[in-house]
Amino acid sequence: MQKGLTGFQLKAIAIIAMFVDHIAWAFVDTGTLLGQMMHFVGRLTGPTMCFFIAEGYRKTRSFPRYLLRLGVFALISQLPFTYYSMGRPGLIPLNVIYTLALGLLAIHCLEVIPNEGQRWAVIALLIFLSMWADWSVFGVLLCLAFYTKRDDWPRLAFVLTVMAVVLTVGQTAANMSAGLGLATALGHSWFHLGMVLNAIVLPLYNGERGGPSWGRWMFYVFYPLHLAVIALLRWRFLV
Repeated sequence: MQKGLTGFQLKAIAIIAMFVDHIAWAFVDTGTLLGQMMHFVGRLTGPTMCFFIAEGYRKTRSFPRYLLRLGVFALISQLPFTYYSMGRPGLIPLNVIYTLALGLLAIHCLEVIPNEGQRWAVIALLIFLSMWADWSVFGVLLCLAFYTKRDDWPRLAFVLTVMAVVLTVGQTAANMSAGLGLATALGHSWFHLGMVLNAIVLPLYNGERGGPSWGRWMFYVFYPLHLAVIALLRWRFLV
């Protein structure tokens, strides 16, 4: 029996975590223990998908086709994502597949631009362009970290922990600026620490794709589809 978890199994875990997270954003009070726990589990998804962007770049037979696939599904997902988020279609915020596409581009720039100054200028631009998207700067940086530090799990665990703390502190500060006390603000924010779960789960990856042939499309299809269903329930039937 093959040890560890296949890519298909890890992506399935990430999809379940994403579904739990999105259900919580739509229907569960963020300040409750249940809401925080659901979002805590949901922090598995973003880093896992960034991890597989880095893996995908190493293994893809065609970078242009890989990027095109991300671009197409980013477009397909934008209406469901904004409808889910705001109850109406919009261009901002951009969805996480857009962020993953920028992360893929950043990795590609790291590999193909020989001039160091130009390379980091372009990567900085890509990071800037992520600021209006889900997972934002953190998504692009995680793609780069997973690509450059592959298998160096002590360093990657450190990166994940730092990001988790930064997000927790940042959201706590934002909540306090909105008038909440420290304890209440932290009670709405500690779920970000769930990012550290990735340092436990992702090292279990055994390098095998696994699963059925359609498994590579699983996240791409499920992402906009489940957002559309939740959005309809949230804004049409339960309001």
